[in-house]
Amino acid sequence: MFHPISAFIAWRYSLAGKHNSFISFINRVSVAGIALGLMALIVVVSVMNGFEAQLKSRILGLVPHIVVHHQHDTPPDPQTLKQLPLVESVMPYIETEGVLQSRKALRGVQLQGVRPQSMSNSVLAQNLKTGDLSNLEAGSFQVIISKALERQLKVTTGDSVRVLIAGATVYTPFGQLPSQKLVRIAGVHDVGSRLDEKIIFMHLTDVQRLLRQPASAPPDYRLFLADAFSYQQTLTVLEQNNYKTDNWRDRQGPLFDAVKMEGNMMFLMLALIIAVAAFNIVSALVMVVTEKQGDIAILQTQGLSRGRIMRIFMLNGVFNGIKGAIIGLLAGVLLTTQLNTILELFGVTLAMGNEGAAVPVDLRWQQVALYTGLSLALCFLASLYPAYRAMQTQPAQALQND
Repeated sequence: MFHPISAFIAWRYSLAGKHNSFISFINRVSVAGIALGLMALIVVVSVMNGFEAQLKSRILGLVPHIVVHHQHDTPPDPQTLKQLPLVESVMPYIETEGVLQSRKALRGVQLQGVRPQSMSNSVLAQNLKTGDLSNLEAGSFQVIISKALERQLKVTTGDSVRVLIAGATVYTPFGQLPSQKLVRIAGVHDVGSRLDEKIIFMHLTDVQRLLRQPASAPPDYRLFLADAFSYQQTLTVLEQNNYKTDNWRDRQGPLFDAVKMEGNMMFLMLALIIAVAAFNIVSALVMVVTEKQGDIAILQTQGLSRGRIMRIFMLNGVFNGIKGAIIGLLAGVLLTTQLNTILELFGVTLAMGNEGAAVPVDLRWQQVALYTGLSLALCFLASLYPAYRAMQTQPAQALQND
């Protein structure tokens, strides 16, 4: 069978002959280092992806992606807004600050006025524990709160609580007081976001009445995007048409920036581990080149060119990298897909998934391919210097020393 001579000899050398146990040990350490580094990178980045996706779902499921404000008592045209890029749906929307008071406690909240039918496919609807969005009927003055608020206010579904609105006042015999109303809890959700205890939901018409706005008052509009992270394209079109807007980046941007930076730093640290393991190949190959001086000289005297000599030792390093990358790839994917099973097997409870049930994992194959390619590229770079050293071997001097 035909074998390219450079590849055949490189493969033989990569097996690190048993007669030299030290070089064999260095080869195995470099392969193991690459495998462990790649495995750790795949697992950690997949978990970071899972946390980011969960954070995106939970927080951006409650926070408006984009809000288009009315100007000069002229509301934006909802049909025009629906035709904007990436916009899935449009809903009339009002929000205001207020206080929610029960018999035993009170909490500052953000009151969102919504249309229940427009929220039927939202994260809120998917995470309702009791009640239903359809209970938020106009004129019923019912609210949906979070499980966290339910616990803090010591109330339950069906109880009455008082809502006080800071943005509107009424005149009474006791002076000017905040607009307030007794409302009934129609449902409880548990999205699992840190915003759960800050936001409550009420029908749009009821919020307008609490704010002392006429029914004909123009509302703002809330845009639901296909991907909240791709908001910039929609925002650019809105700005070109002179709409006044705000978006989720204005409210929660620093949080996602911090998560992104943390993910980048984790990637950098783990990539450096792979780099250290890859450059162990330099040590192994330099020793192989030193040991094989006689072989190199004989190959040169038999007509093997310097380029092929260099290719032998480059392929030697790459073969070690391929072995490490394959082991790391298989181990990383297996550990990632079975991470929660393994944690359960060892009785480790991290309590960071939905309801504390599981660690969120998002394995992205394009990232796996990228990290595997990065590992092989580092191994190739680490092989260049030893291969160049091998190419510079002088046959007469090497044979004389032997």
